[in-house]
Amino acid sequence: MAKAPILALVMHPVVRDELMRPDHITRLKNVSRLLREEPFRALSELAEDLAKVEVLITSWGAPAIDAHAISQMPRLKMIAHLAGSVKGFLDDAVWRKGILVTNAVAANAVPVAEYTLAAILFANKQVFALNHFYREYRENRAPWTREAPNVGNYRKSIGIIGASHVGRLVIEHLKRFDLNILLYDPFITPLAARDLGARKLGLSELLSESDIISLHAPLLKDTYRMLGARELSLMRDGATLINTARGALVDHAALEQELLAGRLCAILDTTDPEVLPANSPLYNLPNVFLTPHIAGSLGDETQRLADYMVAEIERFVRGNALKYLVRREHLARLA
Repeated sequence: MAKAPILALVMHPVVRDELMRPDHITRLKNVSRLLREEPFRALSELAEDLAKVEVLITSWGAPAIDAHAISQMPRLKMIAHLAGSVKGFLDDAVWRKGILVTNAVAANAVPVAEYTLAAILFANKQVFALNHFYREYRENRAPWTREAPNVGNYRKSIGIIGASHVGRLVIEHLKRFDLNILLYDPFITPLAARDLGARKLGLSELLSESDIISLHAPLLKDTYRMLGARELSLMRDGATLINTARGALVDHAALEQELLAGRLCAILDTTDPEVLPANSPLYNLPNVFLTPHIAGSLGDETQRLADYMVAEIERFVRGNALKYLVRREHLARLA
């Protein structure tokens, strides 16, 4: 029987304490030779053991894995990144040497998709607007159709921009409701979109046909400010823009003008800049709901990342295919 692989944790100690429970450590010890339970802050701390490491678990606080680091780890077979995307963290030498890479993007997608689902349902129900009315007038004006025209979720059109991990999970959640799901993603065919449970449209069509627009695209050169003044003008009066992806996907000056005019609504977990200026009017607009980048894993949700990565290492040791394998050619599309 082959020896269990030598494994090292490389991350900030606080990260390990927050993400990894005692049972995670026990499971790792059952399938590997864990060098120590306390994480290493730098690869140099491993000293002579660096050349022996076969599995590396990295996370926030770990140094970037460059070509020099790879050359010092000749036995390295797998990197499990206990965080989000490895873009900008791993050198191409990792893939050239055939080292397997996995990360917890899919785990972090779960709470983002949950946040998005809640935002979509609340937006269609006009919960935030009616909350303002109720607090101001303190009376029941049921059925509220005068104050909230077009209220309700039944048969509303939801436009998803980006079939990323989060985008796909949001679509999966939405299929349980009486909603019309639309999708824009240049890398997805109409047949693939249909298999996901959505109808593929061009960006302009999706913007003009949707009651809710939810952004789930990666921030790339081609997607920077992909929603500018022209694109925002195509959205229906009263439509809601939800952004849990990247703030720079939207031209915020153009969005601010639409929101100040009251034509659109927005639920923004990410903005550009990431923290809006203290004098931004968006803080006080009744048609804007802001949260401070909390859609991703928080609190005990972060332990799901360790659940996923420990399970991946168990698959690797047993010779099974990795469930969350990161391929170099797909890296740019992770979000």
